[in-house]
Amino acid sequence: MTLAPTVGMTIPQREHYCDAVQQMLYNASLWNGHRIHFDMPYATEVEGYPGLVVAGPLMGDWLHQVVDEWLGESGMITGIEYSNRVAAFVGETVTAGGTVTAYDEATGEVTLEVFVKNDRDEVLTPGVITAQLEQER
Repeated sequence: MTLAPTVGMTIPQREHYCDAVQQMLYNASLWNGHRIHFDMPYATEVEGYPGLVVAGPLMGDWLHQVVDEWLGESGMITGIEYSNRVAAFVGETVTAGGTVTAYDEATGEVTLEVFVKNDRDEVLTPGVITAQLEQER
């Protein structure tokens, strides 16, 4: 399938749910030992969070995943920038998505503003992803 992006088009959104097992495995793979990710009394009583905090890089991975799924075999991601602004917590369902903000038909470069939002429609992680679409031959 060949993509035909247009400025303003939204890509299909994807819901993500992080449970305690995914959180532990993800942070172990990163060697991330920050206690806010696995120690409930520390996260809630010392740091003041309402629960275990989802690892920031996981939210970045969710941004990457939603664009990669949209691209399919039609292209590849060439750049990603994002900033974790608000925490997500283990047990929450969040949604990743985005909008095409630029498309150069001559070069095949597409730029998307992307996000991870919580169920209150609050943007937790905004970002920008660039991708290169395969050119017709």
